[in-house]
Amino acid sequence: MLGILHAESGPWTRMDPAAGSLRSVASKSRSNGKLPQHSLSRQMNHSRLEESFEAPGTPVSTVVNMFSSEAAHTPAGQDVIEVQILPQDNWADNTTAVTGNTSDVSTSLDDFGRFYRDPEHTLSFQCQRYLGTTLAGVISLFAFLSPVAMVIIPKTSLLGLKQAQLQCGAECDGTLISFAFKLVILLGGTWALFLRPPRATMPRIFTFRAVVLVLVFVFTFSYWLFFFVRVLEERAEIRYYTIVVFAGSLVDALLWIHYLAVLLLELRHAQPQYAVRVVRSPDGQSRLYPLGRLSIQRAAVHILERYYTDFPVYNPYLERLPTKASRKPSVTSYKYYDVDGSTAGSALQSPSRIIPANRRKDASHNERFYEEHEYERRVKKRRSRLVTAAEEAFTHIRRLKEQQGPAIPMDSHEAAQAIFPTMARPLQKYLRVTRQQPRHTMEAILAHLAQCLAHDMSPRAFLERYLSPAPVLQSEREARAVQSWALVCDTLLSRPAAEGVLFQLRQHDVSLLCSVVKLPHFNITEEIIDPKSNKFVLRLSSETSV
Repeated sequence: MLGILHAESGPWTRMDPAAGSLRSVASKSRSNGKLPQHSLSRQMNHSRLEESFEAPGTPVSTVVNMFSSEAAHTPAGQDVIEVQILPQDNWADNTTAVTGNTSDVSTSLDDFGRFYRDPEHTLSFQCQRYLGTTLAGVISLFAFLSPVAMVIIPKTSLLGLKQAQLQCGAECDGTLISFAFKLVILLGGTWALFLRPPRATMPRIFTFRAVVLVLVFVFTFSYWLFFFVRVLEERAEIRYYTIVVFAGSLVDALLWIHYLAVLLLELRHAQPQYAVRVVRSPDGQSRLYPLGRLSIQRAAVHILERYYTDFPVYNPYLERLPTKASRKPSVTSYKYYDVDGSTAGSALQSPSRIIPANRRKDASHNERFYEEHEYERRVKKRRSRLVTAAEEAFTHIRRLKEQQGPAIPMDSHEAAQAIFPTMARPLQKYLRVTRQQPRHTMEAILAHLAQCLAHDMSPRAFLERYLSPAPVLQSEREARAVQSWALVCDTLLSRPAAEGVLFQLRQHDVSLLCSVVKLPHFNITEEIIDPKSNKFVLRLSSETSV
């Protein structure tokens, strides 16, 4: 339970029930002269699970330090356990950590964390992420600078052209102006459409993008090949205007390739052709999204983009709602038959206490129904109390104006710290009953409250983050730079998504099952209504009054 709360104080403090259990285990170990390692770890795991689901009270970290017999002045072979209750800045999470080892050669689980690295931080992932973009950038830059180099090289002494051959008349100047404007247009179009960081790292090659890059490379290489062959063979008779026209034709080819890239990469999938149904496991949330002509791996990227903006946050703690223990005595489901005719079997289980299977199913169904109904009632009750407390808290804050009397000015963060204690208890109870405590820290709540006060937001606007569980990106744990998902499909991932294709996206305990169906062809006919049929007659009856 919440103890004493002040606006200027730091984290809340309370006595942790796990500390008493750990002290009892420590006292027993001192009295017996042995350290019960299994019972201690089981007790700490039980207290950690209990606090992660119930989490009554405020953040307290229970740290258990175990010292060897050489470090402490105790008899040999006996260990000492010191329990310290340290206040932390967490919102509603109590952690039990064990530091140190009883042996110099033993290894804790913390040591294995050094050898494990997230796949997002490995060198192979970084190469896979930026290799395609880097290769495309190098090829595009080489193709863009090639026409410019073809125009500049003859002006140098590398080819040994005469001054008469380098003269440029009015027709040559017009071609150079057109050449420059085409390059500017090509640069602007490339920057607007393709100069952006990659949104996803796909396991298979992007076919259309690879085709466009191959065309760019082949065209540029061919132009350079013909350029050197023609210029070196005919450099005694070639004119500078001919070289400018040749470079301008390369710019035209690059513009047409850019147009082809826009059609294949940007416009081809714009028109919906299919619909994909996404079902999330284990909570069963589902959505239906339109889908264009995309490959399976690009369709997976499209689904993930919509998932993080449309789906509600998955809360695994809601899968285990609190259940009340039944007061009725448990009745076994086994049936006993008196084969020998004795009364011993009937004494063990009377026929009146044997419950049929269908009645047991009905009882389980009713029990689940009443538990869910009770949980919904508790959530609505906590929600109404939270809304009332937030509205009352916001009434105590008023923006300072010049015509008002003397007052103590405060910034938004100080004002948030001043009014937060009045709504802290209802907010904590609501987050506890909805299992949202691991997602929201007290610092994040104070920062959000200060932001709402600075922008004159209403109490409902402040509570929107906690009352509505959507979208997924709203969760602080999901706000990461890289999200890793595993794509499972029986079809090659570079193949286009078609009707009947089924693929799955997995991330830890969450999986998205995606099934693709084709949109039907819509036959729309025109029907003309006769204007004479739009006239009406009022019928009066003797039994009705108008």
